[in-house]
Amino acid sequence: MALSDIQPERYDQLLAEKVAGVRDSFVDFVIPDVEVFASPKTNYRLRAEFRVWHEGDDLYYVMFEPGDNRNPIRVDTCEMVAPRIRDVMFELIDVIKENPALRFKLFQVDFLSTLSGELLVSLLYHRPIDDAWAQQVQTLRERFSIDVVGRSRKKKLIIERDFVIEKLDINGRVYEYKQVENSFTQPNGEVCKDMIRWALDVTKDAGGDLVEFYCGSGTFTMPLAQNFKRVVATEISKTSVRAAEYNIEVNGITNLDVLRMPSEDLTLVLQGKKETRKVEGLDLGSCQFSTVLVDPPRSGLDDETVAQVTEYEHIVYISCNPDTLRENLKIITATHKVERFAVFDQFPYTHHLECGVYLTRK
Repeated sequence: MALSDIQPERYDQLLAEKVAGVRDSFVDFVIPDVEVFASPKTNYRLRAEFRVWHEGDDLYYVMFEPGDNRNPIRVDTCEMVAPRIRDVMFELIDVIKENPALRFKLFQVDFLSTLSGELLVSLLYHRPIDDAWAQQVQTLRERFSIDVVGRSRKKKLIIERDFVIEKLDINGRVYEYKQVENSFTQPNGEVCKDMIRWALDVTKDAGGDLVEFYCGSGTFTMPLAQNFKRVVATEISKTSVRAAEYNIEVNGITNLDVLRMPSEDLTLVLQGKKETRKVEGLDLGSCQFSTVLVDPPRSGLDDETVAQVTEYEHIVYISCNPDTLRENLKIITATHKVERFAVFDQFPYTHHLECGVYLTRK
């Protein structure tokens, strides 16, 4: 996305066009009225990455037009980033510019912020960084009240911590989430809250137990646990699983287990085709899984997982790619009916649109 694409005065029109495109894309399916959840028009993005450009004594952020990595565009303002990033990023680069130990061969700055006001900055270098660099970074931490991580080839230096703590108010209850640097987090906090509330609403009468594939650090998992007797979730990222375990404990969720294993493996376990010590003691045979939640990568669900999700009475499918969602629904709707269909504008001013589909067995 180019900076010139951010046009708040055209936001409503652009969103309407995206929603119309989704309706057209799913015209072959019987779907109810599409529920639309808009984004804030500016200052919506909680994580952002900027290349750094060296030009003589000057140092500044740049972005590139999509598909063009040769012609950098200087960034002196940025309406897309969250207020905490906006308030820090330009003064930060000016301070780094005046410090040779911090600016030398710096090529990228990543920001991870929260709605609750925390900010983590990652500085990426084309040179080794060491304890001398870490001492200089302390001035940034103190001046801007931020956490800082340094990265160079095969090395990561953490100055106190490499995560932020997000706090999301979901229907009057505040959930804490540990979000770790360089791992997946939802980029649009306000829309993320809408997604969680929607998932809570569609599953409020499901009953029974919930199984979730691709749970990440528990963004949906923890709030949805209130709607079920028991929740079992899977995730393959070690960092995300550790964050999820922390989040479960700090939020006092007692009916939730997270397994570090591919969704395909849990599918085989639930089908009785595979045994693994990772599920020992969980007594999965006693679970009455009424509902499955999937939030797969852009590639969508593999054939085995599609076959598995159709075994459940209720399906919640969160998709970041309408094309793969459409392909999966061609199979799923043979046995299940679409009861709810929502779109969430996680990425304003781009063609991307997150979808949520709730299906029940015919």
